[in-house]
Amino acid sequence: MLYRGMDRAALDAGYNNRNAVGNDAVERHNAGWRTRSDALRAARKPEVDLKYGSGARERLDFYNAGKAKAPTLIFIHGGYWQMNDKEPFHFIAEGPLAHGINVAIVEYTLAPAARLDQICAEIRRSVDWLLANLARLGGDPDKLYVSGHSAGGHLTSIAMDNPRLAGGIAISCIFDLEPIRLNYLNDKLGLDVAEAARNSTIKHLPKQAGRLTVTVGANELSELVRQSTEYAEAWTKSGLTGSYLPLPGHDHFSILEELAQPDGKLTQALRQLIG
Repeated sequence: MLYRGMDRAALDAGYNNRNAVGNDAVERHNAGWRTRSDALRAARKPEVDLKYGSGARERLDFYNAGKAKAPTLIFIHGGYWQMNDKEPFHFIAEGPLAHGINVAIVEYTLAPAARLDQICAEIRRSVDWLLANLARLGGDPDKLYVSGHSAGGHLTSIAMDNPRLAGGIAISCIFDLEPIRLNYLNDKLGLDVAEAARNSTIKHLPKQAGRLTVTVGANELSELVRQSTEYAEAWTKSGLTGSYLPLPGHDHFSILEELAQPDGKLTQALRQLIG
């Protein structure tokens, strides 16, 4: 057994979200997200490909909600650190924009072109860049929040060690990377023991941080539910402010609707964070 009584086959299955939901269902989600993202981009005309670093993928797109000094949500896409681009996830901005919240969709270098250490450094750099440039973009640097899904949720927890972030929402995340090191996902990530431990945020909780909401769909893989539950418990036990919000009826992909919809539960959670 490699991890918590699981062998390699069980670990592979335990973290394969596409297989758990079904390829056809995932592709329907992806097609719908691309269509909605294209429509939103055409209607709202965000600032695109703003460079926050020197790398080709160190860039973000920014939606201004049209309100001076509005709060801003960073969204970090998932794809197990090795897939996806920012553009198909613009649809996420629909919910926050409806409530006067700016949205920044962040892209980052993917594995195997980048090791996880580099990816985490890029995310931290994107936060620093936004803090330095939000006033120019029309936002309030004191009201910057971060959210991400799956691998983007892990990167959300990485970003939360910046005490200037006002809060965050980590969606369907991985906080302990040891099972990732031991399963099929490591073929491209190439994590060794030290790098996995270094970037496992459940082992490195910040001393000071904004309020964090940890959320996961009740119909998700049991390993993701466990990781979210344990991280939320560790966060609050360490004295940090946060909450755990499991969402009944959702799988790893459908959960994003709760942020994309103006009346979604995660949109409501974001508004509560902002106050």
